[in-house]
Amino acid sequence: MRKPDGVYGLMAEFDDPTMLVNAARAAREKGFRRLDAYTPFPIEDLTDALHLHRNKLPLIVLIGGLTGGFTGYLLQYFTTVIYYPINIAGRPLHSWPSYIIITFELTILFASISAVLGLLGLCGLPMPYHPVFNVPRFSAASRDRFFLCIESTDPLFDRQSTTKFLESLDAKEVSEVEH
Repeated sequence: MRKPDGVYGLMAEFDDPTMLVNAARAAREKGFRRLDAYTPFPIEDLTDALHLHRNKLPLIVLIGGLTGGFTGYLLQYFTTVIYYPINIAGRPLHSWPSYIIITFELTILFASISAVLGLLGLCGLPMPYHPVFNVPRFSAASRDRFFLCIESTDPLFDRQSTTKFLESLDAKEVSEVEH
């Protein structure tokens, strides 16, 4: 999607969390999909209002854990059965109970590494700069203000109509967010 020249989006400032949640719901009902909210503390209703229920991290951790388990098991299998088979006291070459410990440990290792890397990737970290920091009043987002940002990549984004829409939601102030 093409962004308008130098504009990341429009940001509306609200005085309390209820107004922000109502504004987010109204924006979703109007059809906006590329929006985000910034608050000084977590707001449970805001997750529902923004439809942020799609969490890919559990799937990433599951895939990492399964990969680790299969890697640990296959590594031991190929080592003891195919590459270096030693028949000791008539025991079977493929003795799966002896593989459990390393299989379990590699499952945990791969799952935890994929959890950390997946979280960093999904959160877009490290991100030392974000365009919303260009809004002068945004510094209050960590203290006592609530912000809703509609990004310019949204298909319904139009500067004038989106500004009027945000002002109609009783926003204290509507600011342009520049790159």
